[in-house]
Amino acid sequence: MAETIRVLLSEEEVLKKVEEIAQQINRDYEGRELTIIGILKGAVFFTCELAKRITVPVTMDFMSVSSYGSGTESSGKVKIIKDLDLPIEGKDVIIVEDIIDSGFTLSYLKEFLGQRNPNSVRLCTLLNKPERRVKKEVTVDYEGFRIPDQFVVGCGLDYDQKYRNLPYIGVVEF
Repeated sequence: MAETIRVLLSEEEVLKKVEEIAQQINRDYEGRELTIIGILKGAVFFTCELAKRITVPVTMDFMSVSSYGSGTESSGKVKIIKDLDLPIEGKDVIIVEDIIDSGFTLSYLKEFLGQRNPNSVRLCTLLNKPERRVKKEVTVDYEGFRIPDQFVVGCGLDYDQKYRNLPYIGVVEF
């Protein structure tokens, strides 16, 4: 089965939004240090673009978690594949994700990382699909775009490990 990709958000729109999010983070954390945690693999593109625009002192770490496998629907079970390298106790933390869909992963991670006694934990996502939310208590502090319930790729998002390198957000059409 061959798929095609239709542009949903252009590269220019994405980069403009990343700049807006970074400016809000810079205002919110002025005079403080920040730790951003990118969720691999998908959020690595967004995390790096965001970090380049953050002007407060920032450290970066990454986690790898999964709730999808190779399908297009969340399994609802979160598996930590790679944990943090750095301690976060007493730190202001922002978890950076490419997309929040069901909310399982981010709800789990916020609770999981909260047990390590950070000063604060906030969530940042490039894309948000609130209509797909199963975990209603997920609060997104920094949001790029709200998108409809379509399967999207690009800017780190993949379909079976393909299309991450697209510079725009596209809808997969099967």
